[in-house]
Amino acid sequence: MTAVTTPILSDATDSLLRFALRADATVTGAVGLAGVLLARQMSALSGFTAAQEYAVAAFCVLYGAAVYFLSALPDVRRAGIGVIAANLVCTVAAVAVVETGVLPLTGIGVAATLASAAYTGFFAWLQYRGLRRLP
Repeated sequence: MTAVTTPILSDATDSLLRFALRADATVTGAVGLAGVLLARQMSALSGFTAAQEYAVAAFCVLYGAAVYFLSALPDVRRAGIGVIAANLVCTVAAVAVVETGVLPLTGIGVAATLASAAYTGFFAWLQYRGLRRLP
């Protein structure tokens, strides 16, 4: 009689971090794609120029693709730390832009910028929770 062993397909301890990274990548990429398609309309509402809207949207698409790639690495710890740091920097930057008034944002622009700060802050927290579960 022979014994058949099956390899472990995934380590359950990194599932929350991988999920949070992939969800962040997917939503950020989708928002970026929508931003590319609607940049001119969004610029009229937000106070950004159309070029600024295109730049932010392109960054979101590229960032989403990069984070999705990082989420597939065998060892996701360092990638998670980097993405958490990037999300925290984006959170602080968005709040700083609103507080300093460095950009001529409309009311909708302020609300959208603060919503992006809440979004990146939430994903930083969720990814941190996933990182803490790693051995």
